[in-house]
Amino acid sequence: MPLKIFCRVLGLVLCSTELTVYFASRSIGTVVVTTLACALLLQLAYFASVLFLIWRSGCVSRAGQRAEHFDSSKEVGSDPPDLDEVTNESADLLQRNQNTGHIAAAALRHHDKVSAQVANFVPNKH
Repeated sequence: MPLKIFCRVLGLVLCSTELTVYFASRSIGTVVVTTLACALLLQLAYFASVLFLIWRSGCVSRAGQRAEHFDSSKEVGSDPPDLDEVTNESADLLQRNQNTGHIAAAALRHHDKVSAQVANFVPNKH
C-alpha cells in the first residue's frame, strides 16, 4: 500500500476515534489520551504485521530450498523404482512375448497350408 493512502486511512481512523470519544465523554483530556493510545495500538499492529510477513517469507524460502534439495536427489536416481512399476513392466513384456509366439505359430501354420497347396498344383514330373 502506498504511503499516501496509508496516511489517509490512519488519519481517518484517528479522527473517527476522536469524534466518537468526544461525543461519548465531552472531555478533551480523554480524547487526547484515547487518540494517543489508538495511534500506539495501530503502530504496534503495523509493526507486528511487518514482522509476520518477514517470518512467513523466510519459511517459504526455506521450504523452497528443501524442495530444490529433494528435486536434486531425485535427479541423481537415488530412489528405487516402485514395485508396481516393475510388476507392470514385467507383465507387459510377458504379454508381448506371448503375442509374438502366437503370431509366429500362425505364420508357420499359414506357411504349411501354402506349401501343401503349392504341392497339389505342381505336376509330378516322374
